[in-house]
Amino acid sequence: MGALTHESLVEYLLEEAYEVADTIETGRDEAELKGELGDVLLQVVLHARLAEERGTFAFSDVARGITEKMIRRNPHVFRPDGSLQETFPATVEEIVLKWDAVKKAEKPERTSHFEGIPDALPALARAHKTLDRAERAGLSPLVGEGPLVELAETSLAETIETEAQLGELLLGVVGAARNKGFDAERALRGAVRRFQEQVPPGS
Repeated sequence: MGALTHESLVEYLLEEAYEVADTIETGRDEAELKGELGDVLLQVVLHARLAEERGTFAFSDVARGITEKMIRRNPHVFRPDGSLQETFPATVEEIVLKWDAVKKAEKPERTSHFEGIPDALPALARAHKTLDRAERAGLSPLVGEGPLVELAETSLAETIETEAQLGELLLGVVGAARNKGFDAERALRGAVRRFQEQVPPGS
């Protein structure tokens, strides 16, 4: 077996994260979830250990960094010293606005609402995050244009009442795409990319 590298460990990190998701979504018990979370934590430890061997950072730096980020990005929850605030915002909207304002202040060089969404995300997850960002930026009117989008929205409004039914519809779309020789994942990635590109920088 070759030497471990950050690159060689990526597939295991993704696999362990998906196993956590699977454990949660299939309703398995807390003991199994604890074990799966431990497997994810092991991946974090391994990456930190590789970095420590290079003299760049250690696991303690990772823990300190996420603690500082949580305090910084949640001023509605924490005071600067890490103690809890006495009162909290009344609505989720206020919390989201505070979160977004802090993130924007941290990375003023970002010119797109969609920067930071990983290219490697599965297409459905990338589409969901993209539409979330667009809505929070007040860009939701850009979504819903065109007859195919209107057809999908009508189908959802008229026939879909549960997440299970939505899953069946999506599976049917993938099956129909496959029968036509299309790659549904690639097609959705392309649609998300085109949507992101139609939003002017800094709009």
